[in-house]
Amino acid sequence: MNEKNILRNAVTPPIAEKQPQVLELHGDRRVDNYFWIRDIDNPKVIEYLEAENAYTAEMMQHTEAMQTKLYDEMLARIQETDLSVPYRKDDYYYYSRTEEGKAYRIYCRKKGNLDAIEEILLDENELAAEHDFFELGVFAISPNHQILAYSVDTSGSEQYTLFFLDLSTHQLYSEVITETYYSFAWANDNQTGFYTKIDATNRPYQLFRHTLGTASTEDVLLYHEPDDAYPLYVAQTRSQEYILLILNSSITTEVRYLNANNPQGDFRLIHPRTQGIEYGIDHHQDYFYIITNEEAINFKLMRTPVSSPEKENWQIVIPHREDVLLSGVSLFSNHLVIYERKGGLQTARIQNLTTGEENNINFPEPTYEFYEGSNPEFNTNILRYNYTSLIAPQSVFDYNMETNQRELKKETEVLGGYDKAQYESEWLMATAEDETKIPISIVYKKGIKKDGTNPLLLTGYGAYSMSYSASFSSTQLSLLNRGVVFAIAHIRGGEEMGRKWYEEGKFLQKKNTFTDFIACAEYLIAEGWTASDRLAITGGSAGGLLMGAVINLRPDLFKVVVAQVPFVDVVTTILDTSLPLSAMEWEEWGNPNDKVYYDYMKSYSPYDNVAAKDYPDLLITAGLNDSRVKYWEPAKWTAKLRELKTDNNILLLKTNMGAGHGGASGRYESLRELAFEYAFVLDRLGLGEY
Repeated sequence: MNEKNILRNAVTPPIAEKQPQVLELHGDRRVDNYFWIRDIDNPKVIEYLEAENAYTAEMMQHTEAMQTKLYDEMLARIQETDLSVPYRKDDYYYYSRTEEGKAYRIYCRKKGNLDAIEEILLDENELAAEHDFFELGVFAISPNHQILAYSVDTSGSEQYTLFFLDLSTHQLYSEVITETYYSFAWANDNQTGFYTKIDATNRPYQLFRHTLGTASTEDVLLYHEPDDAYPLYVAQTRSQEYILLILNSSITTEVRYLNANNPQGDFRLIHPRTQGIEYGIDHHQDYFYIITNEEAINFKLMRTPVSSPEKENWQIVIPHREDVLLSGVSLFSNHLVIYERKGGLQTARIQNLTTGEENNINFPEPTYEFYEGSNPEFNTNILRYNYTSLIAPQSVFDYNMETNQRELKKETEVLGGYDKAQYESEWLMATAEDETKIPISIVYKKGIKKDGTNPLLLTGYGAYSMSYSASFSSTQLSLLNRGVVFAIAHIRGGEEMGRKWYEEGKFLQKKNTFTDFIACAEYLIAEGWTASDRLAITGGSAGGLLMGAVINLRPDLFKVVVAQVPFVDVVTTILDTSLPLSAMEWEEWGNPNDKVYYDYMKSYSPYDNVAAKDYPDLLITAGLNDSRVKYWEPAKWTAKLRELKTDNNILLLKTNMGAGHGGASGRYESLRELAFEYAFVLDRLGLGEY
């Protein structure tokens, strides 16, 4: 089945008109025929995107019954009316819940005990009622539990409006603060809040101090960061004693601190930024604890007196190790929680700060994910964490750091009789071109044979040091139950195997990310897990760049591709510092104003390397309000592919005209988008149902 005969009377795909734009740098003359698609004020742009959407709908019309079936079965596995595990802060228990038929969460609390009367703090469904898109940003309760600061985005552009709600009267304060980012911190006087504002590129760049009940025009600008590479965040230590001002580029950090009991005071510098040196701080009694990569590629833990935090007073707590990545620490009144990665897998150990005794938290499966849950209390012996794997639904545990006993508080229920014994996961190793071993997490329904006939969906990301989580997805059962194998390629550019893993997948080694992914695909084929005509791949954002790069390199290796909000016009986008994130990207990809980086980036940029050859079946998605990957990148890429590709395979562009980078908001619309993508994959793999 191909693009020409998918429908008996298939519509003609939209052909974007050419309007050549010459782009020239370093003596390199590039012609961009589709540069005009960037002009969102041009009616022809919206007309073109809507024509692509209409074509996509027409070409997918025969899968509508399958989409409905997929949506219904995915929804049927979800406990629609559900409750999160309450967490305690002082005398209150906080939680959120969902109700059947409602797309968004309801935030609540009870005072004193869990049998008390419920108090609804915020109902997202009410806030979202008049909007096509809704996302909650800040949700911060004041120290005295009387005021809620919250912010909302109603377009998907990640520009948030900040509000203050009096929880005793449930009346909003008069001040409304626009163009904010989703970081916020309360001072301990319950009257002062610290928030960040964004610039024209959506970078949080200014820190303001706000006094409750006053106009935002009276807010005090405390810090302005002029360097486009440094976004600004504000946070509070768990001890609640300090407010932190954090400036963090991709590879360099600078932190300032303020006593939370003295909100009118000045922020003091911990250590000035030094190119390539990252650090993060937390507080415990008389010390700041500092994780840093200075002379420690896998990071080390230091501490320094609060009274004199200067660099010369830093002392080693946990030294650097070549084979272990120190990925984070968490401080409580009498315990230090140490998060690490070894051999690609997450580990955790608990250190008693009084006795020095240590204990490990162990996990039972070959590939998994765990992360710290809601732990707002400082004076506690209980650590809450979440655990999940490719076959184990998310579970919430309370771990007693004194007795080393754990208590399961909740395992997310999968309706319909899910039995994890019917599925199996494995941790595999492929071999890259340079003989590096690349981990693969894989899950499948028991009973499949490694005879090369299995459909397989392979995904990856490989950027920004982000490790790809091997977590459970109840929606994924719709693939596994149809015989589809699901696999994650833990390629370089992430941090699964340590910080070096990240360094070997960026700058002038970025192509390792793409060749690693290809090596994983080839390994899965060679081992009989699948075959190239049964292999689908998917990735979003930087993972969408991955999709574009690998199909330019090896289009013959893949049958179906889903590229979600793909970052594919690498050179042009990063050169344009008027766009969100562009200058910040220089420390991830390189600065294309330097010819060495320009030439290298151009050599893999998916848009620049589209050629006259056969490509797999392609579904490309975009968000009109996306502030991270502008809609025109996937739109231009689609247009250029239509112009040059020599095959008859299907090529679809689906633009959400009312959302941003994360796609549709609300759980029901998000499920519909996923059902659409699954239907595309299954249909093109020959597993369609009509």
